[in-house]
Amino acid sequence: MPDMPAMTAVRVIVTGRVQGVGFRYTTVAEAQRRGLIGWVRNLNDGRVEVLAQGSEVAVDDLVAWLVVGPRLASVVDVEVTPVEPDAGLATFHVRF
Repeated sequence: MPDMPAMTAVRVIVTGRVQGVGFRYTTVAEAQRRGLIGWVRNLNDGRVEVLAQGSEVAVDDLVAWLVVGPRLASVVDVEVTPVEPDAGLATFHVRF
């Protein structure tokens, strides 16, 4: 039986024009397409926070997408911090 790929998790803070442009819902679709679990939410200061968890390749791929974001967004900065995987997560969703 093959080994399961290692689970990795990151917290990402995205700065720029990232609220009011469909960023959260597009992030959910992109994360689900990659088989990731976690969440995305708006922060009060205008940034977006993402917690993404899954295979290292899939997480890295989502982070690369976050640098660009959806069509109407204008990403200025992406800050990535490794975190411990959360065993309590089962889906990727918008957190309010």
